[in-house]
Amino acid sequence: MKVKILFDKDNKNKKLHVGWGVSFLVDGKILFDTGENGFWLLENMRILNADSASIEAVVISHDHWDHTGGLWELLRKKEGLLVYGCPNFSLEFKEKVKRLKGKLIEAKKVTEIAKDIFVSGEIEGKYKGEYMPEEALVVKTDKGVSIITGCAHPGIVKILKTVKGNFPKESIYTVLGGFHLVDKDKREVELIVDEFIRLGVEKTAPTHCSGYEAQEIFKNKYRKDFISVNVGEIIEV
Repeated sequence: MKVKILFDKDNKNKKLHVGWGVSFLVDGKILFDTGENGFWLLENMRILNADSASIEAVVISHDHWDHTGGLWELLRKKEGLLVYGCPNFSLEFKEKVKRLKGKLIEAKKVTEIAKDIFVSGEIEGKYKGEYMPEEALVVKTDKGVSIITGCAHPGIVKILKTVKGNFPKESIYTVLGGFHLVDKDKREVELIVDEFIRLGVEKTAPTHCSGYEAQEIFKNKYRKDFISVNVGEIIEV
């Protein structure tokens, strides 16, 4: 299954917008997060031939501006779009989705939203001392499950263990997205990489809030199984 990188912090094609937050298009029909800016997202989609009409649902990892920023322009373009969020997202987020005539689905538990594509359900995390609900996207193929994360505020290892608990017979093929390691010291990141290896994660693609130092640590450990993430590229999971 293919994941097209629509928005992130790095690119190789200077015509494409970059910024804070991520947006990944899975199997041409499920959009995971929407980056910080709707106009930038839509322009990238146009350049990359990602038709908004083909999007069946949007999954929002967590209620932060750099992951929800593009959602509002998408809803203005496509009335009635399914939006998956966590039950404990803010009332402001929920009301805005409904006001723009999106169909909000609050996924408390692991839920299949398209064939072999699942939301993890709400995972408890914290941000600046406050409760931060977050969900991941899980893609199941004959290679195992691939886990796509927004910021991993609950802790990237906690997310992996939660998904593994829900898919106990599946190996973890790829972990892609924000790991929220930008403020972690080298030793802590190394321990997290060791935990990835212990959990049997085959390939890693850290980006966004993972931090460049952490990305290098993952790269040094995973070598050929490390995936660089750039806007406009396609990752096979």
